[in-house]
Amino acid sequence: MLSNPLRQSRFSAFCLAIALLAALLASTPARAASQTDASLSIFGTFTNSTLGNSVYQRQANAAGAMLELRHIVHPWMGFEATYSFNRANQNYTSTYVCPSQLISTCAPTATASANAHEFTGDWVVSFKALNLRPFALAGVGLLVDVPTGGNSIFNSSSSFGPPTILPLMTSNSFKPVFVYGAGFDWGLLPHIGLRFQYRGNVSKAAQLTNALQSSQAFMNTSEPMIGAYFRF
Repeated sequence: MLSNPLRQSRFSAFCLAIALLAALLASTPARAASQTDASLSIFGTFTNSTLGNSVYQRQANAAGAMLELRHIVHPWMGFEATYSFNRANQNYTSTYVCPSQLISTCAPTATASANAHEFTGDWVVSFKALNLRPFALAGVGLLVDVPTGGNSIFNSSSSFGPPTILPLMTSNSFKPVFVYGAGFDWGLLPHIGLRFQYRGNVSKAAQLTNALQSSQAFMNTSEPMIGAYFRF
């Protein structure tokens, strides 16, 4: 009769020790996995053409660079802030055939050179496997296209002489962007490694000029990139 309480107390102490050990083991990986890094990547942009508003719109392929500040707060979850820059020249081609009496006012094509600045905040899911850390991400941000020049070509025919080329009136374009992607980090040294990733941007086509409307269609920009990170 007296031994039962003793056994129960020993069993309770054993359970408490197991619970404390489990809590310690559960928290240790979280602290070990918590990390912050900064990275610099270079990438190429490849954007699909869009059609809408009687306008065929195409963004030229280009190269760019991205700065990334990432913080992993859990063994598999974290967040990041990014800034990227690339050229984003736009070409607009009207599918509308201008009547002869409107030749002087109808512009069938317009070309605007521009720089694209993108700011995003992303959720990151990742896990560590040996020297690699695969990850996936999704986020939202702001895409700002800043024109640096351009021209428009007004319609003409052989009877009215050569086409008329005039400087283009332009304006900045601000639009929300959805970001998705995946990749992996490859650790080379304790605090330095390489980052390989693919990112995709979904946004509406940029409206940079009043000479022609943008297609107003959604475009997807693919950005394969490679970079290096420094882990604090």
